[in-house]
Amino acid sequence: MQTGKNAAASVKESAANMAASAKSGMDKTKATLQEKGEKMTAHDPMQKEMAREKKEERKHEAEYEKQAKHEQNAAQRQAAGTTTHSTTGVTGHHTTTGGTYR
Repeated sequence: MQTGKNAAASVKESAANMAASAKSGMDKTKATLQEKGEKMTAHDPMQKEMAREKKEERKHEAEYEKQAKHEQNAAQRQAAGTTTHSTTGVTGHHTTTGGTYR
């Protein structure tokens, strides 16, 4: 049972990681397209350089968010894999009838 639970958590983590990677890729592509648009409308080299810097900053932010999401997914998988076992039954107390104990 535990192995199946770990496998399910692993699959869930992998799917979440793929989604985070896809989102990161989309964000990076969006940053590149925004840069191209800004460069096309910019007239001086300083504006073009600022557009490039903004693109790089957006790409770094997307990568950071992806890594943070991967770490969060791993932590969630570990938390799902950690189970507590409880036992019920004998508590160590015994009752006796009859006889006198001294």
